[in-house]
Order: sequence, then C-alpha cells, then structure tokens
Amino acid sequence: MPSDFVVDNSVVMAWCFDDEADSYTDAIQDSLIHNVAYVPSIWPLEVTNVLLVAERKKRITKAASGHFIAMLSQLPIVVDSTEQERVFHDIMSLARQYKLTSYDACYLELAIRKGLPIASLDNAILKAAKDIQIQIIGTNE
Repeated sequence: MPSDFVVDNSVVMAWCFDDEADSYTDAIQDSLIHNVAYVPSIWPLEVTNVLLVAERKKRITKAASGHFIAMLSQLPIVVDSTEQERVFHDIMSLARQYKLTSYDACYLELAIRKGLPIASLDNAILKAAKDIQIQIIGTNE
C-alpha cells in the first residue's frame, strides 16, 4: 500500500459501523499505522453529518460518536484546505464531467492535485477515478 493516499468518507465511516466494515476498509485503516491519508476540507462536515444522522436514527449513541471522533483524531489523516478558486473551477468541472456531487469531486481533485491514489467504496468516485486513471487502492489499475 502506498505511503500516502486520499481516503473518502465512505471508507472512513465504515470504520464506525460494524455492518459496513469489510476486509478492504479494515486494510485501509490498518495501513494508517505507517501511512498518511489525505481528505478534503469538507471531510469533517461529512463525518459529523453521518454521525448526527446515525444518532437520530438510533444507530449510534452520542457517546459512541464521541469515541469515534476521538479515534479519528488519533489517526494520521491530513485535512487539505480547499481554496475557493479551486472549488469554483476544478471541482465544479470534475463534478460536471463525471456527474458527481461537488463533495465527491473534492476527493478526486485532491487525488489529482497531489498525484495520490484513492481509497473509496463509492461507485461514482471509483468509475471517475478509473476514467481519469487515478490509481485505486486495492486494485492494480
């Protein structure tokens, strides 16, 4: 596994919910013992939103959300800042071209800009990454 990579929220949130975790997501998390993952600046908001929705649906407790956030803060996950210019140009262009949400396009833009592979469970991100020829963690592509 490469030393640096971009990880999207679909992988990260699988670490929180046992029924979403699998060998792929576990391997990505385990790789953070020695490696660094990058996420776009929207990532903390995405994590927070998923946890809040899960709390409202009684899928997770407030205490468990707090423990998960504490665990994430201990991992080598670097939040990359996103400049407004990049959002309005590069991210919007990627979202249009590959029919992605702006949130999903942020992960691709970060992988492109940093020249890093990407880890994702999101089919739209994976399809676009393959089309753009971004290496996908867990494959030889």
